[in-house]
Amino acid sequence: MPTSRLTSDVRAFEAHASDADLDDLRARLAAARLPEAETVCRAGPDPRRWEQGVPLADLVDVVNYWRTGYDWRPFEARLNQIGQFRTTIDGLGIHFLHRRSPRADATPLILTHGWPGSIAEFIDVVDELAEPKDAGAPAFHVVVPSLPGFGYSDKPATTGWGIEKIAAAWVELMGRLGYSEFAAHGGDWGGVITTVLGGRFPEHVLGIHTTLAQAPPGLTTDGLTATEREWTEQTREFWHHRAAYAKQQATRPQTIGYSLVDSPVGLLAWILDKFAEWSDTEDSPFETISRDRILDDVTLYWLTRSGASAARIYYESHLSLDPELRVDVPSAISMYPRDTEKCPRPWAQERYRKLVRWATPEAGGHFPSLEVPEHWVKDLQEGLTAVLAAH
Repeated sequence: MPTSRLTSDVRAFEAHASDADLDDLRARLAAARLPEAETVCRAGPDPRRWEQGVPLADLVDVVNYWRTGYDWRPFEARLNQIGQFRTTIDGLGIHFLHRRSPRADATPLILTHGWPGSIAEFIDVVDELAEPKDAGAPAFHVVVPSLPGFGYSDKPATTGWGIEKIAAAWVELMGRLGYSEFAAHGGDWGGVITTVLGGRFPEHVLGIHTTLAQAPPGLTTDGLTATEREWTEQTREFWHHRAAYAKQQATRPQTIGYSLVDSPVGLLAWILDKFAEWSDTEDSPFETISRDRILDDVTLYWLTRSGASAARIYYESHLSLDPELRVDVPSAISMYPRDTEKCPRPWAQERYRKLVRWATPEAGGHFPSLEVPEHWVKDLQEGLTAVLAAH
C-alpha cells in the first residue's frame, strides 16, 4: 500500500491519561456513598451471594484496591507498545491496535470485542497470535478496533452506527491497512459483527471464528440432543430473567449513562456484575481474571467517559441481526460452557452454511481470551486453520 495513503488516512496514536484525571478518579472513589449490604446469603464462596448483584464486601474490596493499589500506567504502556492508530471512517474517528506479524505467511485478522469488554480483552493474546512460539501454528497480522462509542474511538453524534454499519467500516479499515482479504473473530457484539462481516462481505472475508452463534428465528427443538435442548432452555432463561441490563441499554441508554459517566463506583458495579455472572467461576470473577485486567477495562471506560456511548450499541442493534442473513464463507464456532448464549449446532448450521469446525471447550465463559487465554489462542488458531484450509 502506498505510504502516502497510510500517513494521510491512518495516524499513529498514543494513550496518555493526565495525572489530574487519575487523581480525580481516586478522589471520587474515596468520597463514594455506598448502600447497605445485600439481604441474601453472604458467606462465600457461593454464587448465591450475587443474587441481588455485586455484594457490598466484594465491591468495597475492589474499590479500595482501585484507589490505593491499582496502577493504570502499565496498561497504557502496553497499548502503546502494541501499536495504536486512529482513522476516520464515515465521519467517525475509529481507534485500533495493529500488530503486524514478522512471518511472511501471516493472515490478516480482525478481532472485535463486545460489551462490557473492550480492547483489553485481547492485549494478552496479540503477541502469541502475531508471533506464535510454535512455528507450526498459523500467524496473523492482528487488528483490534475499538467499537464506535467505546474507548478511544469517537462517540457517534447521530443514530445509525449499528452492526451493519460497523461491519462495513471494518472492511474499509482493513482495506486502508492493505488487507483486501482477511479473517475475522469476535464474541458478544463482536460475534454479531463478525457474523455480519461473513454474511455481507464474502469477497473480503476469508472466513470467520466466533464464540457467539445466533440461529435464525423460528427453529424447533425437534431432533436436538438432550444437551442441546438444555442449551436452548439456558439461553431462554438468560434472556427472560438475567438480561435487564440489555433492555435498559436498548431503551434508555442515556438514563443509565449519567450514572456510568459520573460515578466510578456505579460504573464498576455495572461492569463487575457481568464479569462475575458470565465467567466460568463459582463465586468471583477474580478466580480466573486478575483484578488488574478487569480494572484496566473499567478504567478505560471511565477515562474515556464512554459509559453512555457504549451502552447505545444496544439501542442501535439489540435483536437486530437480519433473520435472512446467511454466512457462506467458512466458519468455525466455539461454544464455551459457561457463556450466556449457547446455540445448538443444527440451529447454527441454518445460518452458518459452511461450518468447518465446531468446538465445545471444557472451560471458559463469556470472556475466554481473559479467562482461559492459552486455550483460547489454541482454539482460535485451530479454528482459523480449518477455515483457511476450506477457503
